[in-house]
Amino acid sequence: MAPPPPLINHLPARPTPSTHTSLSSSSVQSCPSRPVVSCPVPPRPQDSALLSPTPLAGMMDGPRSDMGRWGGSPRQPPATPSPEPEPEPDRRSRRGGRSFWARCCSCCSCRNRADDDLGLEPRGDRGSGSRGRRPDSRDSDSHQPGFYRVSGVNAAGDGTIQGEACLFTLLESRRTLMGPEIHRVSLGFREANYGGRALHVVSLTWGCDLIEGMLAVTGVDLLSARSEQNRREHHTDEFEYDELIVRRGQPFCMALLLSRPYESSDHVALELSIVSGEQVTKASGQTLTLRVRISPNAIIGKFQLTVRTRSKAGEFLLPFDPHLEIYILFNPWCPEDIVYVGHEDWRQEYVLNESGRIYYGTEAQIGERTWNYGQFDHGVLDACLYILDRRGMPYGGRGDPVSVSRVISAMVNSLDDNGVLIGNWSGDYSRGTNPSAWVGSVEILLNYLRTGSSVPYGQCWVFAGVTTTVLRCLGLAARTITNFNSAHDTDTSLTMDIYFDENMKPLEHLNRDSVWNFHVWNDCWMKRPDLPSGFDGWQVVDATPQETSSGIFCCGPCSVESIKNGLVNSDKVYWQRQDDGSFKIVYVEEKAIGTLIVTKAIGSNRREDVTHIYKHPEGSEAERKAVETAASHGSKPSVYANRDSAEDVGMQVEAQDAVMGQDLTVCVVLTNRGSGQRTVKLHLYLSVTFYTGVTGSVFKESKKEVVLAPGASERVSMPVAYKEYQPHLVDQGAMLLNVSGHVKENGQVLAKQHTFRLRTPDLSLTLLGAAVVGQECEVQIVFKNPLPVTLTNVVFRLEGSGLQRPKILNVGDIGGNETVTLRQTFVPVRPGPRQLIASLDSPQLSQVHGVIQVDVAPAPGGGGFLSDAGGNSHAGETISMASRGGA
Repeated sequence: MAPPPPLINHLPARPTPSTHTSLSSSSVQSCPSRPVVSCPVPPRPQDSALLSPTPLAGMMDGPRSDMGRWGGSPRQPPATPSPEPEPEPDRRSRRGGRSFWARCCSCCSCRNRADDDLGLEPRGDRGSGSRGRRPDSRDSDSHQPGFYRVSGVNAAGDGTIQGEACLFTLLESRRTLMGPEIHRVSLGFREANYGGRALHVVSLTWGCDLIEGMLAVTGVDLLSARSEQNRREHHTDEFEYDELIVRRGQPFCMALLLSRPYESSDHVALELSIVSGEQVTKASGQTLTLRVRISPNAIIGKFQLTVRTRSKAGEFLLPFDPHLEIYILFNPWCPEDIVYVGHEDWRQEYVLNESGRIYYGTEAQIGERTWNYGQFDHGVLDACLYILDRRGMPYGGRGDPVSVSRVISAMVNSLDDNGVLIGNWSGDYSRGTNPSAWVGSVEILLNYLRTGSSVPYGQCWVFAGVTTTVLRCLGLAARTITNFNSAHDTDTSLTMDIYFDENMKPLEHLNRDSVWNFHVWNDCWMKRPDLPSGFDGWQVVDATPQETSSGIFCCGPCSVESIKNGLVNSDKVYWQRQDDGSFKIVYVEEKAIGTLIVTKAIGSNRREDVTHIYKHPEGSEAERKAVETAASHGSKPSVYANRDSAEDVGMQVEAQDAVMGQDLTVCVVLTNRGSGQRTVKLHLYLSVTFYTGVTGSVFKESKKEVVLAPGASERVSMPVAYKEYQPHLVDQGAMLLNVSGHVKENGQVLAKQHTFRLRTPDLSLTLLGAAVVGQECEVQIVFKNPLPVTLTNVVFRLEGSGLQRPKILNVGDIGGNETVTLRQTFVPVRPGPRQLIASLDSPQLSQVHGVIQVDVAPAPGGGGFLSDAGGNSHAGETISMASRGGA
């Protein structure tokens, strides 16, 4: 027979232990693999590669050259992933016998070697010439007439499987239908009638008569259509896939079309390594319906399915067909799964919601942007499984959400392992995409899957957005978290130390501790059987590469409950240089770090404050104890013993709504709370800052002496013109105001840092007409340039799950204060409420976004979904001036 099309996204056969289940109409009997079964002829290696029910979790692009840090060798990414992967060398011999977990990091090294690889690894000749083909009885190099079904080989490669290491039995070819009597087997699709409805099933046509009485499978229906009961009950009907996608710990149904009616003496076995039980639910004529249950501890991934029957006339093995593949995911609906979530509204939000809000800016000026997670878009699930393979993660660990989430935290960033995204905080994005320009995860993940190379560029909210997509896609409840005033301590003092000279001017070369205006990470929900009780629930995973964990750039999962005791609590400590060169603490600013932690609320677009689950209430005895206890274990344990008592002059910086392109004014209010007159010598220093706390040089400063009567207040202002700050602007349009002062009468020192951002305009999106599945719809985008200068090389991005695959529009230049109007068409593929998201980016202006909700009606005639398997992703499209609209 002709060889089938090459396998896509497959790995060498590395099956997991399983038990075959034989079925009869009266009972379900377990039939374990035989202890020792010898094959009379040495098995051909391609049989092992093709006939094993192997997880197909991602494309491999070479002989494990992509395993990166965890695999012990650097990866040299190819231009594109190879459709025909090279054979995998013996990993254990190459790494001196160290297991995957020992090579990972200290927190994983305690795992047993048995967890590394489940089952024996096939050896022998596994060259590319034998991969991707099924054996053919007409091949001249066949050892004997007929076929040999081989699912595993022993270490000697002699065709004998020993004891429990055996995953499947070897069947002698003369006992199978696939013998010399068969001259041709063709695979295809056909329509069949089952229960009064048409089935689209895999059908087989045999080139000769069957052996009389043999039970042959002539067709298989996995009931995988999105509208089928399987997909609805497993909450996978939104996936833009035609394959069967199910969740572990939950049964699903399938139908077999047989060559004759099913009899009580017949036996049927599904060869899917993680199946834990099958049950005949209906035998009607030549159609057999099975209900299959998957273990709640099963590994996740993509699996091949084959069917074997045994009757009095002999045994039959269904030839492999690529359409008989099943995806298996974690199941937050299953109480036996450790990722179980007990609230349906939580599952709807944290597993099924395809869009969300990510918050940024400052605590006083919170910005928000809509992010398209797109976990159900076609290709995204394959990209998520590909991530696990690129890390070289063994199948034995893929049933453990702790291990999976840790691998994801490492692989979403590119350090160590050539993961998904390249981080860039330099401000120069000429060789990639400005992180602010992304509107979702789909374009990023599909680029990574298609090219096999890390995508430029990402920053914390991009890493977090992609991580949410991957976790939700694989079945883990996940959410995106923003922490305002997020500390990055560089000297392990567990305080944020800020140094000034004798005149209270910042000493930037000493200010290595940084306070990010905001930082975005992820929470994912699971039980922690590996930890003491009390640490179940939300676990922090941070994919932004800041520091290494056990030598690897990954973070988490870490129980939120364990974080409460100091990890997001800290104070700012201001140090002034004295005449002798030493430094003295002049001010301690409490309530400065981790002041607000937020996420999108369940079921709405409002912001939810979750600070209380991360830290004790600010100013409470427990909070102060946590901070001071943490600092006592740092590099400056006596910092709180040296602080001075509070003084009587208060200082406050007034927040304002500053707009990009306009002049602004910063204000400081001084208040005398004492009983006598106070004279304050005040210094104001203004500089631009990245959101990571890295500041530029001071571009404007002001000095003023203020006399305050008892109980009096006075406002000190410093105007700043657009032309003064425009040459210094960096990402996010943020500025840092350093304020310091000295009270003449009592020597009190005043110090304060205040960060604010310049607000950018939004894109205005308007839907022109009703949205219906399968029908073209039009959207209008309007933008006004807020700057008096021309925006060059303007790029729009448009994306929305179920509405529009990622699309890039190259607009060109937009004049100063010009208004442009764009119109774009799209064809919805899924009904229901959807989010269409757009962004604008240029070298002169970024962080410009817009979103519109689109309520999509089903197609006329009741069709719920439109196939988008091909994916209409646009790499780039130039918009002519005539179609842009006027000013």
